[in-house]
Amino acid sequence: MRWSSQELQTEQVGALPGLARLNNLVRSVQTPEFAGITFHEILCKSALNHVPGQSAMPFGYTINPYRGCSHACTYCFARTTHQYLDLDAGKDFDSEIIVKVNVAEVLRKELAKPTWGRHPVALGTNTDPYQRAEGRYRLMPGIIAALADSKTPISILTKGTLLRRDLDLLVEASEHVPVDLAMSIAIYDDELQQSVEPGTPTTKARLATVTAVRERGLDCGVFLMPILPFLTDTRAHLDEALRRAKAAGATSVLYSGLNLKPAVKDWYLLWLAREHPELVGRYLELYAGGQYAPKEYRTWLAARIKPLIRAHGLERGIVDPATGGLRSSALPASPERVPTSVSRTPAPRPDSSRLPAASSGRGSAGGGRPAGGRGPGPGRGPSLEAGPGAIRWAQSAEAPRSLIAAELPPDLAPTLF
Repeated sequence: MRWSSQELQTEQVGALPGLARLNNLVRSVQTPEFAGITFHEILCKSALNHVPGQSAMPFGYTINPYRGCSHACTYCFARTTHQYLDLDAGKDFDSEIIVKVNVAEVLRKELAKPTWGRHPVALGTNTDPYQRAEGRYRLMPGIIAALADSKTPISILTKGTLLRRDLDLLVEASEHVPVDLAMSIAIYDDELQQSVEPGTPTTKARLATVTAVRERGLDCGVFLMPILPFLTDTRAHLDEALRRAKAAGATSVLYSGLNLKPAVKDWYLLWLAREHPELVGRYLELYAGGQYAPKEYRTWLAARIKPLIRAHGLERGIVDPATGGLRSSALPASPERVPTSVSRTPAPRPDSSRLPAASSGRGSAGGGRPAGGRGPGPGRGPSLEAGPGAIRWAQSAEAPRSLIAAELPPDLAPTLF
């Protein structure tokens, strides 16, 4: 069914004051496939978000193709961003989704500017780029291709198993820039997971996605975030979580306790009062001092989980302090050692010796490329650095098929359903 038949009238959008003020709103869409959800399609003016320096890192950039998220995680810290549009941080965040339909086109233009420094760009640090709507809007392939084509390092954090759709493209991108992937998998009790994250894929499905990423020869971290006090902070739950992450092939694990901003706290406590009323008083006491659990709790949690991480042979990952996502492998290990010129030089290709044995299934003899190829790659014909000429070469009959080139047509127009 074409979504155009589900278009709402503009006066209906007027019921949402913040959206009515948007001068870039294309239309609002409802469809039976997404019952209870309205998609507000906008034409964005910029794609790259510069994160103000809050740490020793001199830069941080993110892309958010969506605003709001149908994953509906009750604890999601990004809920407060909906309040900027006079939407509430509760139900509206789950059901009023802003879609930047031209984000890939705008991104390409921004990356083509001489001033762009090829800083690592993170996706999924706010709302999930692989939430359900991505299956219809298909914004991520164009974003990935634009970043890879401009030699910009990519990191993606997601709960969405739809990531598997783009693995071929991500593998090709990894031949030109560092690609860092992580799955957010915080809850390993099925009943609790479906209750607190009602719109997300199951834990089992996400772990299978970690395995799929690893089988393609890419690293994949697991974000054990947030750990919910009195619910998922038991030794038994943490031990099982780390065991399953390791079995899935996770190359690192990152953890943190629950962060409850005021509006998020209200929504989370409504869920808690409904599902676990016996814990409301303990949460009110634990978070009486603000949005973070007290230092004593965080110290206790670290002392509990760190030995388990070591026991399961997992590497502890590093969070990018600028974006809150997975730290890009394009960055040096020590923030204070970041040279001023790092942003101006292409990042090195990941060391193929770090890839697991399963990656041998990615290709055949002669460079490890699968039948049909994934693009020219370093030292194999014209480079993507050659720009449009390389794209024309990649599209020619005698060239290996390049998924990046296929996602970079000369005129990329917004896709409206």
